[in-house]
Amino acid sequence: MASELIERAIKYVREKFENEFSGHDFFHTLRVYKTATHIAREENADVETVQLAALLHDVDDRKISPETYLQQANARGFLRTNGVDDERAEAICKIIRQISFGANSTAPDTLEGMCVQDADRLDAIGAIGIARAFAYGGNHNRHMYHPDIKPNLNMTKEEYVKSESTTINHFYEKLFKLTAMMNTEAAGRIARRREAYMREFVSEFMDEWEGNK
Repeated sequence: MASELIERAIKYVREKFENEFSGHDFFHTLRVYKTATHIAREENADVETVQLAALLHDVDDRKISPETYLQQANARGFLRTNGVDDERAEAICKIIRQISFGANSTAPDTLEGMCVQDADRLDAIGAIGIARAFAYGGNHNRHMYHPDIKPNLNMTKEEYVKSESTTINHFYEKLFKLTAMMNTEAAGRIARRREAYMREFVSEFMDEWEGNK
């Protein structure tokens, strides 16, 4: 059963993402929270720290709230208002800073951070990951696929942030790389199954695109 603090965090992010439709919505956060909780328990991490970081991990996301991104103002404000001491709040904010995907991204330096990063990345792959990729691409006016636009497999972090590539390219530029980047054994088992499903989808997509089926 969730603590009162966790229940308040769930209510906060539900209200925060009420009108968010880019794939970083409340239900994405809730899935990351549930998956991170499962991984934390299996890996013997501090469950409540993992839960708070998972629930708050997108409230200052660069794509959603660029004005609060650098200072993590929303996450810090929630934690301060709800009586979380400064040391723990900083630990949670550090996890949030460390989990994002980008060129040359590295694993967080705590087990709790690894659990949250794995859960966030798991939500980018599999059936939900496919749906989120196309939702995000449509929301940002990107082609589903264009044969003249090739994937860039060696982007710098700056290039990745500014990329306007196609959604199918995104599978090669990010999604197919995630299984190898999982930190925990619990997440690795889930990721391998989800990646296989994604690769089957992309193969079917390309066959249909070419009129082969």
